[in-house]
Amino acid sequence: MTPDQVVAASGNSAWMLMSAALVLLMTPALALFYGGMTGRRSALNMMMMSFGTLGVVSIVYVLWGWSMSYGSQSVAGLFANPFEMFGLAGQITDADGLYVEGSSGYANVIDIAFQLTFAVISTAIISGALAGRVKFSTWLVFSGLWATFVYFPLAHMVWGGGLLHAEERGFAAWMFGATDGVANVAPVDFAGGTVVHISAGTAALVLAIIVGKRYDFMKSPSRPHNLPLVMLGAALLWFGWFGFNGGSAFAADGLAGLAWLNTTAATAAAMLGWIAVESIRDKAATSLGAASGVVAGLVTITPAAGALTPVTSLILGAIGGALACLGVGIKYKFGFDDSLDVVGVHLVAGLWGTVGLALFAQDGGMFTDNFGDGFKLLVVQIVIALVAMVFTAIITAILAVILKAVMGWRIDSESEASGIDQALHRESSYDLAGPNTSRSIFAGGKMSHEEEI
Repeated sequence: MTPDQVVAASGNSAWMLMSAALVLLMTPALALFYGGMTGRRSALNMMMMSFGTLGVVSIVYVLWGWSMSYGSQSVAGLFANPFEMFGLAGQITDADGLYVEGSSGYANVIDIAFQLTFAVISTAIISGALAGRVKFSTWLVFSGLWATFVYFPLAHMVWGGGLLHAEERGFAAWMFGATDGVANVAPVDFAGGTVVHISAGTAALVLAIIVGKRYDFMKSPSRPHNLPLVMLGAALLWFGWFGFNGGSAFAADGLAGLAWLNTTAATAAAMLGWIAVESIRDKAATSLGAASGVVAGLVTITPAAGALTPVTSLILGAIGGALACLGVGIKYKFGFDDSLDVVGVHLVAGLWGTVGLALFAQDGGMFTDNFGDGFKLLVVQIVIALVAMVFTAIITAILAVILKAVMGWRIDSESEASGIDQALHRESSYDLAGPNTSRSIFAGGKMSHEEEI
């Protein structure tokens, strides 16, 4: 490597390690966001579902997730051989003890770390649809199974050279032809519109239907117990998302800067779009709406962060925030209990971001480039979104039904009514009554004890 290449590789390595750390932070941030949105007696369980996912998916990713996602032995374009690089065999160092160089010019282990965090947050997002009513043990098993049978195959299909990739065997090439093995109209998913948000949103919808409603769904108000916690979680998600989108440039370069700026622009516009709808419909702009609008904007721009300009990102984000705000009402219309609006925020905004980018993309967008090629891109984006939805829905339903029969999903109705935190974890978020404890005080030079009430 030349000195310039060494410097570039070093800078890119630093940026990607930072990006991986930022994306890892997103799962604890999601725990805060979801935990604040739930009732006081289910907040800890909601947060534990995110932390539990962090444990389970990290382990399975090291063992077979990387191999299934990015291995060279593709099985019908759906997933790669999980045993090819099982336990990251041959992926860290070579026979001489040197670190294996990845496709981006820095150590391959850095890419593995970055992609691991994506698998974790994608799975954890789903938990928001199940607040307050499912067994923690069943959720942990589902996390590992869903990552294995849904997330890893989708990552392979979209990013790892599979059916939805811009190669000769992909859907885009099949529909519109290919030149030199590359689709003439390549699908765009910069950082995970299909792989992350459409899949998680679809899985949340399926689980909400199969697992069933909370005992008091639509019978009594369900209010967030800690809105400052929600806003803190949303702020940390926004912060972590710069690694999510900016890191998907895989270099510390102009594309990473564009993704950073587009992420900010779309998120700001989405937040205002959400509270504008609230202000018109409900006559109030709420803090919960602002926080939810932030997340909706982040979801919207994820697939398009490297394809738009900051101005078109504003348009995409504003529409995404408004659509997501309207989308959270779907559960009341159709009667499924998506507890924390995963469907409205992640599925609706994810679909809009994935499809809407075909309208505004700098290269090939319907409104910014050749209309004919833009229309082809629109068709491709719709197809990959639908394929991701159908694939996720079928596999998630199979997993959910099997687990319902083998382990059971629901806690008993008494535990649900009294609070899942105490029932499953023997803890509560806030010690409101206060324990009877002893405190030591000095009186007359002697130690005595006084009961606290």
